[in-house]
Amino acid sequence: MSAMAAQWNYLMDMDGVLVHEEHPIPGSSEFVAELTANDIPFMVLTNNSIYTQRDLRARLSRTGLEVPEAAIWTSALATARFLDSQRPGGSAYVIGEAGLTTALHEVGYVLTDRDPDYVVLGETRTYSFTAITKAIRLVEEGARFIATNPDATGPSREGSLPATGSIAALIERASGRAPYYVGKPNPLMMRSALRALGAHSESTLMIGDRMDTDVRSGLEAGLRTILVLTGISTESTAELYPYRPTRVVKSIADLVGNSADPFPDGLADAG
Repeated sequence: MSAMAAQWNYLMDMDGVLVHEEHPIPGSSEFVAELTANDIPFMVLTNNSIYTQRDLRARLSRTGLEVPEAAIWTSALATARFLDSQRPGGSAYVIGEAGLTTALHEVGYVLTDRDPDYVVLGETRTYSFTAITKAIRLVEEGARFIATNPDATGPSREGSLPATGSIAALIERASGRAPYYVGKPNPLMMRSALRALGAHSESTLMIGDRMDTDVRSGLEAGLRTILVLTGISTESTAELYPYRPTRVVKSIADLVGNSADPFPDGLADAG
């Protein structure tokens, strides 16, 4: 598709692209403001399932980024939509926080520890041995095992924290049942975001800082991809993968002023 044929829609990862922890990445507020001023549709994505859209809007606002709730998409929301499509009005035993429990409630799910249809594992800062043990036993008894995302660790000021992927591995090892991961790099996360945005893959691009999640899931969902070097992946580590992003830029600041046409001539068609 030529960049001039239609307006681009944007999916953007949050951590590593727009913010580092509680600090904005230079150029991010200007870029979001440019998209808003030009009525360019966008959605901010995160694999983190802890927070609701309202929580994340407030967090971004504190860093100077004004993003409406409707323009935020999380692995918790993608998981809730997935379960609603698979088994409407079902039940789940949930290990997670408000972002996940709120999303499941909003699609009509009942949260229970008695014979649930699913065990749903998400992110939390306080993983409970008792809750994990209960999850293992419910999976052994036949509950289907879902995890919001495969990230093994998460960041904190003190260093890495165990995240959903690590706890999922523990439950899998104990129960013998592997989870189905909904979040990135599953392209299901991208497709659910596209539906929420009302956009088509042909006219949408994904901006991310990780080759193994952002670029991979964007590629597999049929999107053009832009890798920024302000997060996990570097130019050298990006070369190790068997696939490539459509474009690599140092940071999102390089896209300010070019949001209507973010690809040099012919690059979008080649991607």
